[in-house]
Amino acid sequence: MNLDEAASKFQEQFHVVQRTDFRDETCVELPIEQLEAACQFAKEQLGFDFLTDISSVDNFGDEPRFEVVYELYSLNSNIHLRLKARVSEDHLEVPSVVHLWPTANWHEREVYDMMGIRFSGHPDLRRILMWEGYPYYPLRKDFPLEGKPSEMPDVAFSEKAPLAGGPFVTLPSPGHIKDREPRARSAEELEDA
Repeated sequence: MNLDEAASKFQEQFHVVQRTDFRDETCVELPIEQLEAACQFAKEQLGFDFLTDISSVDNFGDEPRFEVVYELYSLNSNIHLRLKARVSEDHLEVPSVVHLWPTANWHEREVYDMMGIRFSGHPDLRRILMWEGYPYYPLRKDFPLEGKPSEMPDVAFSEKAPLAGGPFVTLPSPGHIKDREPRARSAEELEDA
């Protein structure tokens, strides 16, 4: 089976919101209600036996605001397929696919930790990078670059991180990266930039 045949079978089986073919990659966007069934179909019927990654996108200002993105690979057919579903800010819950691909465990935990999207049916949905009890989701676009103050000084920083003239803008120059890093430059150098 090739990639076009696999994507066409999705279009026959499910309500596809949008199919995008770009640079030999295919992305199939589905309604969130069909996501778990589509993942099961991809694994059991189409042979996508390897879940490469699950990620999320914050489309701040749009509704639905979030997207979850599944990168699937078939070892037998040597093809890659991307599945995508939009998630409303009012209902930040997606069905877990850990029962299909055990590797989804850590990917789903990371998406939950960084974006706040919950995965129903996950066997152990807890934070993986931030500490338990941290009230924010750092990869959301409304999260400030300098961070937010923490009420847990024994666990992590309690002050906002200084940007020292940032936010994280480097100057084009032939110098070493350490010289272009905004925190490495003096206030005078930043003003001249």
